[in-house]
Amino acid sequence: MINVLVVDDDFRVAQIHAGFVELVPGFRVAGRAHTAADARAGAAEVDLVLLDVYLPDESGLSLLPELDADVIMATAATDPESVRTAFSKGALHYLIKPFTAQELRHRLQAYARYREHLTTAEELTQTDVDRAIRALHAVPRGEPRPAKGQSSVTARLVAEALQRAGEPRSAAEISDEVGISRATAQRYLASLAQAGRAHVTLRYGTTGRPEHQYDWRAR
Repeated sequence: MINVLVVDDDFRVAQIHAGFVELVPGFRVAGRAHTAADARAGAAEVDLVLLDVYLPDESGLSLLPELDADVIMATAATDPESVRTAFSKGALHYLIKPFTAQELRHRLQAYARYREHLTTAEELTQTDVDRAIRALHAVPRGEPRPAKGQSSVTARLVAEALQRAGEPRSAAEISDEVGISRATAQRYLASLAQAGRAHVTLRYGTTGRPEHQYDWRAR
């Protein structure tokens, strides 16, 4: 079991990310921290830290080299300097918020494979090291891509809402949850269906036209 510390200044975001982690077999949330001070104390007890850049008492980037654990950045910081600094100071991955449960799952599963490759023998060959690096940075497959003219952020939110539902949802239900119009939700759901990431069925009511229902299709 890989123990994870979730670090984010926003209590609600930390809770959401912790929920994402708990969905991945082999991972457990060992704690949540909302300040750099708490993260510094908690990191010694875990294997992996999901680290935000924007913390109230100190930048996550300055904290990063001090953490006695592997680190995946999970942050809204998108400037090139932050990304370069994070990798130069030891971050293994860089996830830009908002991200979906699936996007985080891909990185966590890659991290688990990376750890496994590095524990295959007491002494590693160059081939072992190269294999571990490839496993860590393998390009995720099967993530829905927005169609031309669609927003990647909205596509992520719609996909996440459908995946989280665990049962068929209509465009109206998804639009209410995400906060977009029904027509917009319908377009993004249709794109997921065309990409093979959602299954479409019809629900017949007592009156009126049948309604499309979309169900997340796991791979």
